[in-house]
Amino acid sequence: MADGLRVAVTGATGNIGTSVVQALSRDSRVASITGIVRRYTSWRVPKLDIATIDIGDPDSTQELDRVFRDCDVVIHLAWLFQPTRDPVRTWEANVLGGMRVFDSAANMGVPAIVYSSSVGAYSPGSDDEPVSESWPTHGWPGAAYTREKAYLERALDSFERDNPDTRVVRIRPAFVFKDTSAAEQRRLFGGPLLPGKLVRSQFIPMVPGIAGLRMQTVHTAAAPDGHHAGARRAWLGAPLQRHRCTGGLPARTTRGVKA
Repeated sequence: MADGLRVAVTGATGNIGTSVVQALSRDSRVASITGIVRRYTSWRVPKLDIATIDIGDPDSTQELDRVFRDCDVVIHLAWLFQPTRDPVRTWEANVLGGMRVFDSAANMGVPAIVYSSSVGAYSPGSDDEPVSESWPTHGWPGAAYTREKAYLERALDSFERDNPDTRVVRIRPAFVFKDTSAAEQRRLFGGPLLPGKLVRSQFIPMVPGIAGLRMQTVHTAAAPDGHHAGARRAWLGAPLQRHRCTGGLPARTTRGVKA
């Protein structure tokens, strides 16, 4: 701790992960970053070491213990979106893998965990009335993603009760986008069979203004602010409202998005 903050980040090479790691790398208070990834990558930034670990593998506990030993904060971002046709596989990676990360962090005495949940963890609400973070997080039963996010919320409730010395920060971002992850997001929302050429901006110069259509989005460049601040505040023992990092990102309503 005397040399600075030592952070482990699961899902370090994902859409949010790369931006979080870059933000941590620029912070003079961060001494080291260990990025946990499923597949080896040559991507590097200063202070970053890579550990190739599949958290969905039941035999990965010892590897996680080794990485988390002497860590100050674990930021859990890893999430397997595909294949949606195989909910057992995503459950093993996301729910069981997430619980494995939490338990290993506690066993290794990591003081703080920052978990990237999702707006999808919230229960459905009314169409027009905004809700606060006190809104129930039971998800929506019609999609594996929302079921898994909601289940991990309950798992963290139990985790916090059983591990009162571990500070937990939950962040529930909306859709997170950036240019460099466009191909990944096209496959996620359009499916693997949708040709990339068909969704280039010159072929879709505008989208219809559908009355009542709303969605919450955030640029990936802004998303790391919450994870970064949550990690610092949890490590320093600063107060966290309801153990959640809130109010850190400005929001505005826009009429449309330029292609």
